Amino acid sequence: MPQIEEAQPKYLQIAHFIRDQILRGDLRPGDEVPSERQLAADWKVSRPTAARSLEALSHQGLVEKRQGSGTYVRSLEVNRRARELYGRARQTGKIYSPGEYAVITSAGWSEAPEHVVEALGLGKDRQVVHRRRVTNDQDGPITLSTSWFTPEVGHKAPKLTDPERIQQGTLLYIEKMTGRQGSYAEDRMCARSATEEEAADLRLEPGSAVLVVHHVVFDLHDRPLEFAEATYPPHRWAFEQGYPLI
Repeated sequence: MPQIEEAQPKYLQIAHFIRDQILRGDLRPGDEVPSERQLAADWKVSRPTAARSLEALSHQGLVEKRQGSGTYVRSLEVNRRARELYGRARQTGKIYSPGEYAVITSAGWSEAPEHVVEALGLGKDRQVVHRRRVTNDQDGPITLSTSWFTPEVGHKAPKLTDPERIQQGTLLYIEKMTGRQGSYAEDRMCARSATEEEAADLRLEPGSAVLVVHHVVFDLHDRPLEFAEATYPPHRWAFEQGYPLI
């Protein structure tokens, strides 16, 4: 049975309130967010609690502190592909758009590589559930991705080990089975040469350049729900962003 989230700590309540203002556009890039002093007064909390809420927002990449000035909303740099997938799943119950489909090439329990251990904050138990897939459309492979999940999530969401597709996507399925809700994500991107396995799956020449995205989804308590590594072929590098120059 799904578990109900415990009450959020006060600092997270404050952080999520400000985060929602940013995501709605009530606070825009460059706007100053309330100071520690103001948050402490408005929310009737201590200054350290208020400071911790701003630190949480900074950790999520939503704000930046300017020495001697204040804390300001950052220009949001997001993995548009991930955001579009999650949004579509919540609206339609299906994660892929018409013409797209995924082939699950591997699913089950395995020992986590070191970078997965770090991303998921694993302890001594390094056994994780993984799902590896190639997503395609009429023009060929879009991306090769592998998702990893903690033992807790793996035991509560058994379909993750099944090579059959999960129509609504793994995140909505995990939310339903665990009672934990995805709150925000962090991405790291780099370019490198494709491995032999990646080149084969993406139908590339050996040594082709690929874009690699490490994507971590956190719940409302800042605990990782999913770590994914997605590899994109050169012609799929469609990450765009507009921003002011002055």
